[in-house]
Amino acid sequence: MAKDFLKALKDSPIVFDGATGTMLQRMGLKPGGCPDELNLTAPELVKKVHLAYRAAGADVVTTNTFGGSRIKLAEYGLEGKLRDINAGSARNARAAIGDGGFVAGDIGPTGHFIEPVGDKSFDELLDVFTEQAEALKEGGADLLIIETMMDLKEMKAAIMGAKSTGLPVIATMTFDETMRTVLGTPPESFAIAADSLGADVIGANCSLGIEGIYKAISAMSNVTSLPLIAQPNAGLPYLKGEETIFPASPDEMAKLVPELANAGVRVLGGCCGTTDAHIKAMGDAFRATKPVSRGAHEFTALSSRTGYVLFGGGLAPILIGERINPTGKKKFAAEIKAGNTTLIRSEARSQFEAGAHTLDVNVGVPDIDEAAAMKRAVFSVNDNCTLPIVVDSPNEAAIEEGLKAVDGKPLINSVSGEIKKLKMMLPLAKKYGGALLGLTLDDEGIPPTAEGRLRVAEKILNEALKAGLRPQDLVIDCLAMTVSAEPGSAITTLKAIELVKKELGLATTLGVSNISFGLPERSFVNSNFLTMAFAAGLDSAIINPKNEAMMDSYYSSLVLLNKDPNAEAYINRYRLKDTGEAAEKKPARDSGKPIDIKEKIALAVVEGDEDHIVALVEEALASGLAPLTVSNDGLLKGLTEVGRLFASNRYYLPQVILSADTMKKAFARLKSEFEGATGPSLGTVVMATVEGDIHDIGKNIVCTLLENNGFNVIDLGKNVSADEIVKAAKDNKADIVGLSALMTTTVMEMEKVILKLKAEGVPSKTIVGGAVVTPEFAERVSADAYGGDALNAVEVMKSMLG
Repeated sequence: MAKDFLKALKDSPIVFDGATGTMLQRMGLKPGGCPDELNLTAPELVKKVHLAYRAAGADVVTTNTFGGSRIKLAEYGLEGKLRDINAGSARNARAAIGDGGFVAGDIGPTGHFIEPVGDKSFDELLDVFTEQAEALKEGGADLLIIETMMDLKEMKAAIMGAKSTGLPVIATMTFDETMRTVLGTPPESFAIAADSLGADVIGANCSLGIEGIYKAISAMSNVTSLPLIAQPNAGLPYLKGEETIFPASPDEMAKLVPELANAGVRVLGGCCGTTDAHIKAMGDAFRATKPVSRGAHEFTALSSRTGYVLFGGGLAPILIGERINPTGKKKFAAEIKAGNTTLIRSEARSQFEAGAHTLDVNVGVPDIDEAAAMKRAVFSVNDNCTLPIVVDSPNEAAIEEGLKAVDGKPLINSVSGEIKKLKMMLPLAKKYGGALLGLTLDDEGIPPTAEGRLRVAEKILNEALKAGLRPQDLVIDCLAMTVSAEPGSAITTLKAIELVKKELGLATTLGVSNISFGLPERSFVNSNFLTMAFAAGLDSAIINPKNEAMMDSYYSSLVLLNKDPNAEAYINRYRLKDTGEAAEKKPARDSGKPIDIKEKIALAVVEGDEDHIVALVEEALASGLAPLTVSNDGLLKGLTEVGRLFASNRYYLPQVILSADTMKKAFARLKSEFEGATGPSLGTVVMATVEGDIHDIGKNIVCTLLENNGFNVIDLGKNVSADEIVKAAKDNKADIVGLSALMTTTVMEMEKVILKLKAEGVPSKTIVGGAVVTPEFAERVSADAYGGDALNAVEVMKSMLG
């Protein structure tokens, strides 16, 4: 029935079911235990949920397998029953609804992030998701839905694993009020990556009510023509007495359904708090709407974890920074060979600040493990700027490792018309969802004429289409040759660009600086050629964005070609230069002013410079600074700046964790300087997710940040009873007890713990946090503090201890 689902999707709107957990709780399920195990221990209860949604008009029911991966089941010792649980759940759903509807196999997050943010490798999670997807297919699922993801790289692994089954794939992420995931991914970055990876339907679920989901869906609609899915919560929950209230009624949600349809939603369902009544009202309204016609986007899109860029298709051209390349740079090559990434990180930041839109990453040094070097380089660029990446290497293993390491949709540099290259690069681009840079040369070399290069471009396009890529996934390089050796080569290149644009409609790029090789004052030739190339239709240029002449040419060209409305970008560039504001954006070490060792340490924390932080601490101690001065005036000053950047949405969780890891290395060195060799401890904190709640991602993040800020952390895990928490607080003489809960059905356990702590005379202060916890709730249950986000929670705990 997989083909039937895609046909049905094309023919009419599709209605999904609503929240499984909400319905199970209404039917008497108590919190705690493994919900997925109900497929084996209480299949009739799960079937009742499916039947209720089917009776309400749902076309699709979702298997009860949100936590059915090997990693999640292992938390209950059930990993050996993975196939029974997943396949059994699909069979239960089919038995409940018969052949009249569709069964969607549900795949949720593992609760772990992929390296370098987390502790899992890409390959490990790809294997985990593939295993679960295969079990769901075995049980008869018609399609697969990946829900509530927060890590774009985990989503990539999940989509790839699900696609390997041949079933249609729906993919949704969850966003907060800032329109970002917890790792900082906006809806557009996700949509670009998921579209390129081959998802059939994409969208948003959970966290937000229907108004917030509409914002996320609208953002996705601007960058993809895929059918969209919306699965909103029934509003944002709050507690009334001991009852969890989801405020949005079925009729209230149904009133906003036409707006979702107009934004491109073709599949509609519900998430937390929605019931069969919500699905009935929303489904009736949805089926009454007229489908919106959405044409295909012609631009090329690239994305990173936290940003994206669009070019081609008549949009303004972009700049690809070329500086992360060891060719002709002995110091850079030596650093790469030594496994160091300092210069890579520095170049990523400086090119971003100079105005680059994407960054080319090349680590081609002889006699190294280039695949491992590429992985390190991509991680470093990901963590130091928001720009999409161009993975640049002739080495197949290095390209593949780079594609695994990239968070969003990259550009692969490069393929050509050579048969060997086509066979190597096209499958990689298709598998990992990358765009391809195509060089207009083939097995006979570089054609001397523009028409010859057009023919090579057409050959690459035809082969790319056969491999399942789209025209907008191809960017053609018409090759700039050296005019000092071939005087007519510039004209040939410009004509080739014009032909590729006119005949094939493909996006174009060019390594501009090749044109002037062997000539004096090369920047004059380069900048003038750049302007001519833009006039010929060039969509992207590979340049040094720190070259002022090239940047002047770029911004002036945009004005002259009517690609800069009201000359806004041009005026802003020179306003910044005239006022000196641009210089203020640069890190202190690039300002030209000498900085003392304390400032260097603070800057290393801000930049997450794990490679040098210990050496800087050694230098500070050798200069006579007291360990506490190093900590307070260097390390903690840097972390305060990280907090400011996080609060202003310039840093996201991965950068915060990188800075925290840098702090941890520094504190490890400082420990030996303190009496008793224990180092500075800000206090002991017992952390736990309360009984009945099996969610711990947020708590784990807080634990990591606390440890790296100098706290002694006792992490009790999740689903922890009040007795266990009180005992741990006593045994460890805890200064603070931190309580976490994600589920509205378990937050009242926090009050139980706090009352028990007080009843037994435990002097520990308490702080509460979690997705459904509010300052008002914290006050109501007599907690000493409300945590908020992870970084804020750390600052609050510092203030709690003075």
